Amino acid sequence: MALTSDNDRSRDRSNPTPGSASTPAEQTSRRPSRVGLGMKAGIAARLTAARLNADAPRALASRGATAPRGSAPVAPRRNRGRNVLSVVVMTLAVGLVATLAIPSYAFDPAANASPEFARSDLQTLKFEEAQTVDVSADATETAVARDNYDATTVEELEAAKAAKAAEEARAAAAATYASYSGPSAADYLANPPYPNFSLQQVYEVGLQYQGVPYRYGGADPSGFDCSGFVMFVYAQFGISLAHSVRSQAASGTIISPEDAVPGDLVIFSGEGHDGIYAGNGNVLHAPYEGASVRVQPIWDSVYYVRLGI
Repeated sequence: MALTSDNDRSRDRSNPTPGSASTPAEQTSRRPSRVGLGMKAGIAARLTAARLNADAPRALASRGATAPRGSAPVAPRRNRGRNVLSVVVMTLAVGLVATLAIPSYAFDPAANASPEFARSDLQTLKFEEAQTVDVSADATETAVARDNYDATTVEELEAAKAAKAAEEARAAAAATYASYSGPSAADYLANPPYPNFSLQQVYEVGLQYQGVPYRYGGADPSGFDCSGFVMFVYAQFGISLAHSVRSQAASGTIISPEDAVPGDLVIFSGEGHDGIYAGNGNVLHAPYEGASVRVQPIWDSVYYVRLGI
């Protein structure tokens, strides 16, 4: 098939040869085909140029070359992917902000007629009605009481602690005096260690025997009864007393309670018990079986007797 150039075709149109003359209808039918061919050629050229532009950066990069200065820069496909990602992120952000911007009253349980979302009476009272309490002016404060419960006070604990310490001292003294083999009251009368009589010193000597156990008829540190204790202490000052409460009471002079000082005799009512006055309403004595010499408050009516005057 013979090919003709555009020059040949224009020459044929300007100088038609005999026998090749065409009718106007034929000329008209050939023009659209030329236009279609031109459009197709233009589209193909543009597609080819686009492919070359797209492949040029990669080809240059592989050869270590750069694009010509006059050529327009071609955006890499990676940048186009980033642009798409940015659009997606912005779309999600706008949706999130729109969601948070929905008014908080968009869903009001109280506005719904459904019973499970209705407010209870307690909720209504809590959120809508005043939370106040009216107290009458006649109301009085209620005294706090311990009812039927009781507890040990600090004073009681201290007293128990002191009692325990005294009992331990008594036990130690009892163990010491149980094997006593020292002077008796008669020995002291013959040679008193305290020749100068002093009521205060009488009391101080008597304190040395705290813890000696009570022993009925006892008259030395292995065990004392009440009158035996008084007799033994006073014998150390050269004063002789009988081993009897009644006799000891009759051996001195009765004085007023206001005049009594530590060292005087304390005679209990009925003259069945005595001891040495310790001051401040207390007595130093040998109390009863199972106890020991100790100082304690006077618990009964007494009178006071002074010896040595």
